Amino acid sequence: MSTPASTPPSTPPPPSDPPSDPAGSRGPRGARALGAGLVAGEEADARRARDLRRWKLIALGLLLVAAITYAVTLPFEDHWFWGFVNAGAEASMVGAMADWFAVTALFRHPLGLPIPHTALIPRRKDDLGAGLSEFVSENFLAEDVVRDRLAAARVSERVGTWLSRPEARQRLVDEGSDLLGTALARVTDEHVRLLVEDGLVPRLRDERLAPLLGSMLTEAMRDDLHHGVVDLVLDELHDWLLANPATVAEVVEERAPWWAPQGVNEMVSSRLHRELVRFVVDVRDTPDHRARRALDSWLAQLATDLGEDTETAAATERLKERLLDQPQVVATAVSVWDALRRALVGSLTDPDGLVRARVLDEVRLLAERLVQDADLRARLDGLAADAVVHVVGRYGHEAVGIISSTIQGWDGREAAQRIELHVGKDLQFIRLNGTVVGGLVGVVIHGLALLLG
Repeated sequence: MSTPASTPPSTPPPPSDPPSDPAGSRGPRGARALGAGLVAGEEADARRARDLRRWKLIALGLLLVAAITYAVTLPFEDHWFWGFVNAGAEASMVGAMADWFAVTALFRHPLGLPIPHTALIPRRKDDLGAGLSEFVSENFLAEDVVRDRLAAARVSERVGTWLSRPEARQRLVDEGSDLLGTALARVTDEHVRLLVEDGLVPRLRDERLAPLLGSMLTEAMRDDLHHGVVDLVLDELHDWLLANPATVAEVVEERAPWWAPQGVNEMVSSRLHRELVRFVVDVRDTPDHRARRALDSWLAQLATDLGEDTETAAATERLKERLLDQPQVVATAVSVWDALRRALVGSLTDPDGLVRARVLDEVRLLAERLVQDADLRARLDGLAADAVVHVVGRYGHEAVGIISSTIQGWDGREAAQRIELHVGKDLQFIRLNGTVVGGLVGVVIHGLALLLG
């Protein structure tokens, strides 16, 4: 093992090659980023190794200066001045050697001798990893610490300020559109077909549809959602009747007896058209109309029949099975997805498209609200803090466990080399300080000895 004059240990071996990227999942940009990260890490390790060697040589050089000074002044130790120099040099050597022993004992056995309580890091690296994981968990992942840091970060305010800049909004929309467009383009028709055939269809077969429909219908009626649908249908029907009286006349003539005069048919169709319009207007403008009550009663009965084991529920399940047995179900799902994907990708890739323009406008409105509305920022920051605390509480132990498991996976010598590479430079200052402070203490002790003698 190394002596004071020995060279520093070799730098740790370079990281092993990263796992291959199957099917180019990362793409050229991901490969370039990974390669740049590895090169940057190797350059940082080489820089740390150079610094460590330099400061080891400085500490060693100071020790050699103290030794030479001691040897040269030893014949003159009785001289009042050179006695102080000799005593200081002697104490400097003692301090330098003691601190060299202490620093070296952290990483290896000094001089290769198996002295007890040396080579602490190689022997106790597992305890070190466990203690470091516990320290990070208690001091960085505690709930109050996480909430305080997020509150101090003012995430919503910073996001709003950043999005207030037009170039930032444009960059966000452009990057998000490119990312979403690339993701949509990677989902092929075969992926959708397999998802429908192997995932959705078997799941729908196992799930009873009638109770679900009944529950949804009950909730919709409880919230009066069906009234809005009825009003919309009545408005559209009223407008259609006013715009298409000839269609009503054609229907009447097709169903009239062949012997009925044309004039009678026209009178009947005109009267029927007026009565239909009057009835629709009456139902539309009367919230408590008997037709509305009849519809409510029918829907309530339908919801009950769907939720219970009745013939209606059984018929619904049979209809579901017949639909799922049709090959057109999968083909329709694939066709719908393909049309939707092409529309979305086309809109996202068009820089001047309506989708990007709408998203850009919504981002601008969000930025304005984040800047102006303090209550909104407080709510969003609170939600973010709750989410982070939940994630940390559930997965924090697994995250910090990476520290201990990684250190446990290191070889003892490798662990010592890695740690020394990062903190060894700072530890050399202990040797420097020991040399200087030891010399000063030696001078003081020599002076006291002279004074007391």
